[in-house]
Amino acid sequence: MKIDSSFKPTTASATPKPAPAQQQPSTAGTSEAVSLSALAGSLRGGEAAPVNTARIQEIKQAIAEGRFKINPEAIADRLIESARDLVNSGSRREA
Repeated sequence: MKIDSSFKPTTASATPKPAPAQQQPSTAGTSEAVSLSALAGSLRGGEAAPVNTARIQEIKQAIAEGRFKINPEAIADRLIESARDLVNSGSRREA
């Protein structure tokens, strides 16, 4: 296979041109209101994600004292498992 060296790149500018300045619309004399539906309000005040504050403090203390051990094998295993789950859930949706 022979490489063709006759290719000449176009003479386009290498530096991008700056975008024109965006003008902010005037908000004088206008007001905007936002309202949430009943469902959105109930979701907002609903269950919070479970947080084990005692465990969080324990981990923070271990990190501060240099006792926290990182297990790269466990992290890698869980990452691979998570990726497999994502791939499997994506292939189930397409089928």
